[in-house]
Amino acid sequence: MEHELPELLGKLGLASRSLLCALICAFQAALFLQSGLDKLTDYRANLSWLKDHFARSPLAGTVGLLLPVITITETAAGLFSAFGAVQLLTVKGTAWAYYGLLLAAISLLMLFLGQRLAKDYAGAASLVPYFLLVAFGLFLLG
Repeated sequence: MEHELPELLGKLGLASRSLLCALICAFQAALFLQSGLDKLTDYRANLSWLKDHFARSPLAGTVGLLLPVITITETAAGLFSAFGAVQLLTVKGTAWAYYGLLLAAISLLMLFLGQRLAKDYAGAASLVPYFLLVAFGLFLLG
């Protein structure tokens, strides 16, 4: 039972692994580009919502500083993942995909920590599948 995943991946072959990684990158690109661009295009509304969401958390006084950080990280994760999907499908390189998924993992960890500190446990739990998908993508690239 414990050897099924490596055997399955071995049977998939390099082309199928690249395709699967490209699909994971495309998913992350859609997720993080939409989220990052929404924060850029509607910055004030996002800032207002986040200040209210974190009002009774240890992050209450830092939302104004942290919003640009998560916005940049999410947008970079989306861009790198998009370039990574294209790179995997065309030149078979993995650098863009790797850094895109790594930035996605970092973004998700920041979001997860924020949700936990805000005691929004359901919000934090909803991030777990996204993180697992990113971790699986990084595993495939490794």
